[in-house]
Amino acid sequence: MRQFINTKEKLVTEAIDGALRTSGGRLARLDGYPHIKVVVRTDWDRSKVALVSGGGSGHEPSHAGFVGRGMLTAAVCGDVFASPSVDAVLAGILAVTGGAGCLLIVKNYTGDRLNFGLAAERARAFGLDVSMVVVDDDVALPGLPQARGVAGTLFVHKIAGAMAEEGANLEAVTKAAKQVIDGVISIGITLDTCTVPGSPKENRIADGKAELGLGIHGEAGVEQVDFVGARQAMEMIVDRLARNIQAGPHVALLNNLGSATALEMSVLAEELVRSRIGGQISHLVGPATMMTSLDMHGFSVSLLPLAGQVLAGLQVDVAPWAWPGCHPVSEVKVLPLPDGLTPIQPMPSKNKHAETLIRRCCEILIAAEGDLNALDAKSGDGDTGSTLSTASRALIKAFDRLPLADWTQLYRAIGLELSQTMGGSSGVLLAIFFAAAGDASASGLNAVDALKAGLSRIQQVGGAGPGDRTMIDALAPALQALPSGLAASAVAARKGANHTATITRAKAGRASYISESNLAGHNDPGAEAVARLFEELLQTNEALV
Repeated sequence: MRQFINTKEKLVTEAIDGALRTSGGRLARLDGYPHIKVVVRTDWDRSKVALVSGGGSGHEPSHAGFVGRGMLTAAVCGDVFASPSVDAVLAGILAVTGGAGCLLIVKNYTGDRLNFGLAAERARAFGLDVSMVVVDDDVALPGLPQARGVAGTLFVHKIAGAMAEEGANLEAVTKAAKQVIDGVISIGITLDTCTVPGSPKENRIADGKAELGLGIHGEAGVEQVDFVGARQAMEMIVDRLARNIQAGPHVALLNNLGSATALEMSVLAEELVRSRIGGQISHLVGPATMMTSLDMHGFSVSLLPLAGQVLAGLQVDVAPWAWPGCHPVSEVKVLPLPDGLTPIQPMPSKNKHAETLIRRCCEILIAAEGDLNALDAKSGDGDTGSTLSTASRALIKAFDRLPLADWTQLYRAIGLELSQTMGGSSGVLLAIFFAAAGDASASGLNAVDALKAGLSRIQQVGGAGPGDRTMIDALAPALQALPSGLAASAVAARKGANHTATITRAKAGRASYISESNLAGHNDPGAEAVARLFEELLQTNEALV
């Protein structure tokens, strides 16, 4: 088991109780565990229309996360991916419905339709005024006579909830809900299946593939497609939506299906706004985790035309924490850098030897990206190779503005370029290294001594020295041996890099947080990069200075 649960039997009840403990007293549950799992508002005014929704668990924060002022009055929770029982639904209806009546908001799945429908009939037999709407927003399978209800359901919760909170009658609330259902469309895509608690994971999606038009209960999608990146994935989503989109402005709901990172979701938001339907998207809900499929690594997009009072209903403030708000889409605002940070560019100049040398250094580091990342994964966050290759590619693109004929200015220009393009502490340290080398060169030191001065500076600033398991373990002996020739430097750098595999206690960098067992036998990636640089330069007979 690779999930933070105790037992699958108590999973849902324990999760509900955990959510209630953090609700600030605004939510409660009916006393019916384990068969009746109903979350209700504690501040409910029974003179208003009640909104009840729910379904199988595993879609959190839906549906209990949307119970509160301005949205749902009660959420009826089934077991994972299982519809709640008729008795559970009926309990929810009876607990919150007063003279104004109740609206049931049901996703279009057979179990939900039957159980909520029968509960509605039984509630009416008690004399309660109950209506029901069925959400069918999924456009993944156009041939289905009854489309599935997915994340577009949240639009119904929000708009119907706003009207109910304002005191609208049941007929008006039901009509508004049906209008939303008629207009909303949704579709999702995923890179991996979800993991159902207590069951083996179904690995039907191969590496390099994505599944388009999946269901939120782990159902297979319309097709599996080659996965290239975020832009291509969003284009496939947009293509399906564009076939069904109405004219005029829309609000989009960008939903995380479970385990996509916030970083990924922000990229997807950018791609959605930039897509061919982006001009019709005036407002955005999310990106956020709203209706999930457990830990599914995917996302969905829902679109709703902004007709009538839709926007007002979506933007009114609500209590449920899970509603992220509806905000206008705007242009990216770019402000100028503060005074003193805009770099003063040196006069560009040409030098064939310098350009050839720097280009070769960059090519070596780019080629080593994968190996260095794999090595860094043993002792860090696995990005040393990517960091160095990104900086190398940026440096190659900067040749036209570099003072290649003036080594003093070139050192400083390289340091400035690295400070802007190379992330992490390594970028800062190398920027300091080259800036200090430039200062030393300006004072009259030769190239070797200037580089040694740069090394001394990063030792002072970074606090690391030989034996601390950093790139210095290879760079220091390499520079010391450089007056004897490039071959001697390459040998010294390799010896220093290999020695780091025997150092099981790092004193600087992320490796200092890693256990001895994980460090033993693995070269420090920074030291390895230095060693490879000198070795490859030797093989191509490039003079270092």
